[in-house]
Amino acid sequence: MSPAKEIVIEGLGVSSGIAIGEVHVRESGAILVPEYTVKGAKIEAECTRLEDALKVAQRQIGRLKTKARNLPPAAAEEMGLLLEAYEQMLEDSRLVRGAFRRIREDKINAEFAVQAEINEITRGFAALDDSYIAARMDDIREVADRLIRALTQSHVKPLNTVPKGSIIISEDMTPADTAQLNPKKVLGFATVLGGAQGHTAIMARALGLPAVLGAPGLLGAVKTGDTIVVDGNQGRIVINPKPSTLAAFEAKQSAHRKRLGRLARLRRQPSVTRDGTEISLGCNVELPIEMPGVLDTGASNIGLLRSEFMFMNRDDVPSEDEQYKTLRDIVKAMNGRTVTIRTLDIGGEKLAQSITQDIGESAQSALGLRGIRLSLKKSNLLEDQLTAILRAGAHGPVRILLPMVATQQEVRKTRDVLKKLVRKLKRKKVKIADPIPPVGVMIEVPSAALTADALASVSDFFAVGSNDLTMYTMAVDRTDEQVAGLYNPLHPSVLRLIQFTTEAALRARIPISVCGEMAGDPRFTALLLGIGIRELSMSAHALGPVKQRVREIDLAAAQNRATVIMGQTDSGRIAMLLDDFNTLV
Repeated sequence: MSPAKEIVIEGLGVSSGIAIGEVHVRESGAILVPEYTVKGAKIEAECTRLEDALKVAQRQIGRLKTKARNLPPAAAEEMGLLLEAYEQMLEDSRLVRGAFRRIREDKINAEFAVQAEINEITRGFAALDDSYIAARMDDIREVADRLIRALTQSHVKPLNTVPKGSIIISEDMTPADTAQLNPKKVLGFATVLGGAQGHTAIMARALGLPAVLGAPGLLGAVKTGDTIVVDGNQGRIVINPKPSTLAAFEAKQSAHRKRLGRLARLRRQPSVTRDGTEISLGCNVELPIEMPGVLDTGASNIGLLRSEFMFMNRDDVPSEDEQYKTLRDIVKAMNGRTVTIRTLDIGGEKLAQSITQDIGESAQSALGLRGIRLSLKKSNLLEDQLTAILRAGAHGPVRILLPMVATQQEVRKTRDVLKKLVRKLKRKKVKIADPIPPVGVMIEVPSAALTADALASVSDFFAVGSNDLTMYTMAVDRTDEQVAGLYNPLHPSVLRLIQFTTEAALRARIPISVCGEMAGDPRFTALLLGIGIRELSMSAHALGPVKQRVREIDLAAAQNRATVIMGQTDSGRIAMLLDDFNTLV
């Protein structure tokens, strides 16, 4: 048998490094479809849920159609026809009409209505011995599966049981999916869909897993067991590489590991500029599994602990005590170094069914009920989380960070809840943080940046979330590859909002950090220091390169270059001035 032909597919390199291993194609697994009756007004609510699921499935098909255009002409035409058929089924078909009818007449939930209708269609076609009909039946099942997955917010089989040494290949990967990945087993992953600035990409970087997203034609080119190379540096995937190709990538992989070794030796070196200014470098933490890496970097703190991991991949809400124990272990592990805990930021692309199931489409919107808005609406949720943080603060210094803040009132309401909880816990003689943890604000929406002076009056510190700030300022969905090219943190509007916020914090004499992806990219280090930032927080894997860059910078020169850059109105000119400065060292 002749060896399999080498195939190269281009995508978006979102997490650096090179992974070489065996393909594990993530197949869609059987979905557990709930069955229950609905009555009264809930019948129309179920119909609305089905309508929302249809919209989700239509968006998915639309994204796949865009990807299909990049395939070879013959494959693009075939895939395009198939996806058009899917679109038509989602707009008006026996499946869709029947599901709505079953909800209203049989008074059953939407998922079960779709399942019942597909079962009836299948029975009707089963007696027809026709290969064409069989193929069409598979297409109808695919559409039904998409609807049921959208309704149940389930995706595919669990990822925590894949063989060691696997490279995951999938159509898409949600942040919740990525949270299941064990870097000791999984070497990397690649998907058909996804963008470089989505939360999935952030989590890949946090876990140190090479990843390529947005790779059209990928699923049709691989099968489980194939040898594959995922180059997260160049955004390249090589399937069944030739011996010479494999040897070249193995050499690159070795060079990458040696570079990481050199950076690791910086662990015990101070983070100071050439002219002696100390810069605090902390770590962002997505999952407890990252803690050994955080401790290995010599990070001065955890600048952002994202608390969502406690709520994802489960059917219930963690209790206050469960949250406390998880946070306590992280705080104790930091051995006296401050841990900044962000309250729950569920919403948008990060969904937890146990919390958002009664909210509907608002929870899926980047402009909907998420962040501090959701926490204030669900007061029990906020109280449990703040109580857990207060109790964890008895074991080491913590700070409380509020996400998606837009107004002073949101901060004041949260402070009122915190004061009430402190009084309650003290009466019960429960050990809590002493003094009470500082309360800070994420600056990630333009309104917060533009009113930073006002927010500083009710905040103990600021943390700039550059990812969302860029997204909201540019009106670009960072998870949508169709507009990914418009996402630009060097746009003058974004930089001016960061500068305005920094100046407000300095005037108010409160600490300010940057904890978005800009903080972990050495390209931006000199500019951030030049406009006044002295605290950066990033993934553990980015800390070494950023520390190296900090130690190369003359702060006075960086400030001068930042002054020039902030006077520019063209992002291309800004990029040129910044890159030119970076090459001077």
